[in-house]
Amino acid sequence: MTTPIKPASSVPLPTGIARWCSFLVADRCFAVDAGSVAEVLRATTVNRVPLAAAAIAGLLNLRGRIVPVIDMRLRLGFPPAPAEQRRINLVVDIRNEWYSLLVDDLLDVTSYDTSQIEPPSGSRSAAAHDAVVGLLPAADRLVHLLDPARILQSLIATRVRGLSVG
Repeated sequence: MTTPIKPASSVPLPTGIARWCSFLVADRCFAVDAGSVAEVLRATTVNRVPLAAAAIAGLLNLRGRIVPVIDMRLRLGFPPAPAEQRRINLVVDIRNEWYSLLVDDLLDVTSYDTSQIEPPSGSRSAAAHDAVVGLLPAADRLVHLLDPARILQSLIATRVRGLSVG
């Protein structure tokens, strides 16, 4: 068995066989560790938050638990979804807090051998790409593996910079 390639970001990826929850954002395939997924919600009411980062779609009330909603199209640098497009909330656990990743469509939960994961190419400095920790060439598409904590980290850094300027 070959040793898995560690991504340049030094984010540890599981070794051996790992389960990934894959989804579409702007017709591109992304995935997060399936162990971090708490729930999948199809139709929800999202309440806007004034002065939030552009990628924060708002908050949803999940059985009394307030969950921030991150629009993955905006977070990853894609154009906004058409207003009529129905989207899916993929609720993930990030450091014992729940966040909803607003995605275009849910694909599948699949097991992959982590030795197939390749490091991301190019610069990881752009906010749109800083959460990608690996690439997985699948049979019909390229899967971009995301670290949920890094998705959040960039949004927090952007908000802190915005507050310190004013």
